[in-house]
Amino acid sequence: MPLAVYILGLSVFALGTSEFMLSGLLPPIARDMDVSIPQAGLLTSAFAVGMVVGAPLLAVATLRLPRRTTLVTLISVFGLGQVAGALAPTYEVLFASRVISALACAGFWAVGAAVAIAMVPVNQRARAMAVMIGGLSIANVLGVPAGAFLGEHLGWRSAFWAVGAASGVALIGVVARIPRIPLPERRPRLKEELTIYRDGQVWLAVAITALAAGGVFCLFTYLSPLLTDVAGLDAGWVPTVLALFGIGALTGSTLGGRIADAHLFGVMLSGITASTVLLTSLALFSSYAAVAVALSFLLGFSSFFTAPALNARMFNVAGAAPTLAGATTTAAFNLGNTGGPWLGGVVIDADFGFASTAWAGAAMMLVAIGLVTVAMRLHGRSRVVAGATAGAGAGALRTERV
Repeated sequence: MPLAVYILGLSVFALGTSEFMLSGLLPPIARDMDVSIPQAGLLTSAFAVGMVVGAPLLAVATLRLPRRTTLVTLISVFGLGQVAGALAPTYEVLFASRVISALACAGFWAVGAAVAIAMVPVNQRARAMAVMIGGLSIANVLGVPAGAFLGEHLGWRSAFWAVGAASGVALIGVVARIPRIPLPERRPRLKEELTIYRDGQVWLAVAITALAAGGVFCLFTYLSPLLTDVAGLDAGWVPTVLALFGIGALTGSTLGGRIADAHLFGVMLSGITASTVLLTSLALFSSYAAVAVALSFLLGFSSFFTAPALNARMFNVAGAAPTLAGATTTAAFNLGNTGGPWLGGVVIDADFGFASTAWAGAAMMLVAIGLVTVAMRLHGRSRVVAGATAGAGAGALRTERV
């Protein structure tokens, strides 16, 4: 595996830390910016909105640009966005910095994946992508808890400075180790790829992914105040619980990735069902500190156990559009990361309490389960039709031979 692929994984570590670290920083940000915790939670939604918009747009816009130059530009803009967040004098400036950072993050994901694939043989593509996704998992294990620790002891702005520094290290690595990747001889035809959006299965996959992600982030965004205000844990415990969530996520994604190829719908259905049960349990028993900690770990496992199958499903139904399939998956996940925190903020503002975010997340998961069932039936019908068509073709061939 080329060293350059690991450089991309390091870059993704910085990107993922920035995206998820606010879950441990909401209370101090809310106090410093003189806003409510639900308003502070919208900063997570702002990042997700930037990812939703940026992933497909930048995937298309950078098709003919030099890959290495594009990566250098995007990681630089991302790092500057972190500096702007660290220096933000107002909530509005911080909000804008999150959107700009997210646009750069989405573009880096789209281009970085293409570069990783281009640098390895066909039989090592999965490993290359695993390295990049591993950067995201490690961000949940180390980066997010470290951000919460810095926020607790040095102020929330220190976490932004730390991610900015990590972005600088990634920039040096990209400049030094990423080779010049030749542009493809034949440019993908955007008009042809856009036809995938006429397929109802694609939109069904988008909805399932968005609901599965949104159900988790409806709670995860407000996990810090839930642990301190409902479970009664000291704020110093928050980084530890976030690390446990990340360990569960890393374990879940590893196991789910190994099973999903053979049992795609089984992984989707079991993972989302488990997340529903865990969210319901958190809603009922979050006042018990030990239970809340254990359920946080298990929720990290179940949610990331499902992620490989959700990715694979999108590529299965949108395989005719290699340029947009990955971007659409990224947009779908972040559509959930937008809607989940928003819905969580709505129920908190309605004075239902922080535990109510778990109820809202479970409701989103129940809808996702229903849609997975629909997708399974449609998939079964399409296989029957394909089998009948193949049988008819074979019969016609036999007739011609006779």
